[in-house]
Amino acid sequence: MKIVIIGAVAGGTSAAAKARRNDEEAEIIIFDKDKDISYSGCGLPYYIGNKVKDRGELVPRDANFFKKKYNVDVFTQHEVLSIDASGKKLTVKNLNTEEVFVEEFDKLVVSTGARSVIPNIPGVDKNNVFYLRNVQSADRIKNFINENNPKKVVIVGSGFIGLEMTENLKELGIDVTVVELAPQVMPPLDKDMATYIERYLIKKTVNLILGDSVASIEGEVENTKLVLSSGNIIEADFVIMAVGIKPNAMIAKKAGIELGESGAIKVNIKMQTNYDYIYACGDCAESYSLITGQDIYRPLGSTANKTGRIVGDSITGGALEFRGILGTGIFKVFDLAVAYTGLSEKEAIKEGYEVVVCHNIKPDKAIYYGGEELTIKAVADKNTSKLLGVQIVGTNGVDKRIDVFATAITFGAKVEDLFHLDLAYAPPFSTTKDPVMYTGMILDNAINKRRELITPEELKARIKKGEKIKIIDARVSGQYEAGHVEESENIPQDKIRGILDGLDKDEITVTYCNKGVTGNAVQNILINNKFKKVYNLSGGFKNYKNGSPK
Repeated sequence: MKIVIIGAVAGGTSAAAKARRNDEEAEIIIFDKDKDISYSGCGLPYYIGNKVKDRGELVPRDANFFKKKYNVDVFTQHEVLSIDASGKKLTVKNLNTEEVFVEEFDKLVVSTGARSVIPNIPGVDKNNVFYLRNVQSADRIKNFINENNPKKVVIVGSGFIGLEMTENLKELGIDVTVVELAPQVMPPLDKDMATYIERYLIKKTVNLILGDSVASIEGEVENTKLVLSSGNIIEADFVIMAVGIKPNAMIAKKAGIELGESGAIKVNIKMQTNYDYIYACGDCAESYSLITGQDIYRPLGSTANKTGRIVGDSITGGALEFRGILGTGIFKVFDLAVAYTGLSEKEAIKEGYEVVVCHNIKPDKAIYYGGEELTIKAVADKNTSKLLGVQIVGTNGVDKRIDVFATAITFGAKVEDLFHLDLAYAPPFSTTKDPVMYTGMILDNAINKRRELITPEELKARIKKGEKIKIIDARVSGQYEAGHVEESENIPQDKIRGILDGLDKDEITVTYCNKGVTGNAVQNILINNKFKKVYNLSGGFKNYKNGSPK
């Protein structure tokens, strides 16, 4: 059997390695038009920022490595020009010699990755406008910085790459302006969580321009100006375009290989295309959601490695199948970690779920051992109590919690199950009731025990509509005087029982404190005294204040 693979980064090399482990006799060939193979694309911002000193750490393997270890022939700087799917042939061009030849295959793996989105605006092809996609593109950015000593950069886009580059360029002493078309940074997040990142970036003296876009890039390298759609003009020494990526699947489409709605290659659970002897993996292939079962496109290195392994196993008769993904992601920007898994609130609502949302603000470990706050937003299905998605922002312990949540969602956990997890505890690592457990408790109370929550956005909207709502600030007077929810009345917890007769039990009531615990305690008192409709403000005043205008 002759296996030919197009692409030698995460997916393609994983497929080759697994196929070889299963089958010693197969002939395995990989073509890649790049010079570098099997590199860590996710490490490129840190290479540019000098946190990774040695280029070789990101490119630890070459063609000789794969030949010696796996007996796989890797041909770099060989571009596959076309696929004859029914004839089982490829047309390949050697970019060094210009030779064009035909390569036959029994099984084909398409792992052509993704490419940067290049916006259709004047000036995007200037020599000081860069896209970060492979090691050579990182080399170009790094060389430009070393040779020109730039003082100002504009980063267009605030996704993973945009924010990681923000950190690394800022720490090189370069003034950073981020331009984002959406009205928030990191568009996959819900707005109320993105706001935490925005406030943090402003503290780090990053210039944020939200809800605007670049209309043109003008001037010479020494005098570059970005004209925005709003008419504003920004000066920059160079530009990083990070407006997203899209699947590099055109060669597959031209060969009659079916694409999904996302433009990525459509595959089944064995990673087969509409030709059962042609497979696809990595950033050029579609995935599907573990929660909804619908096809989605979430290009990540972890998924590329996973799907590559499945392809290698499938080709050689193995039983591995793709089980879908949650779209789990994590990144850091300076000292802040941001992670998410599953559905956001806006995605869950769009999918038709009746959602319950909580904001849980807790330390990652014992306060006396240096615990720092995590802000956890969790989304659950009111009708089934199943956890649908989680977003976390914090400085420590974010990765640990998001992985627990991702595992729980993968195995269909209900919110009440989270409290029963036997999680590791010691003061240097956690709190006695871990933030994961607290999140489950809050949602369980809201869904199953009548301790309903109201988000700051919902409270503001209902007040704006003119609804009559009694808002009780359950904190001590000093905290209330320092700042409080508009139209709220300060009734500390220790005084609430003494004035119950003076409150209207039929009136909609909202309780709150700093983060939610005392607000919930007062909510319990009111509900146990026959108050009919009592909400606790999700995340307390701290979460409410975060969403207020800057």
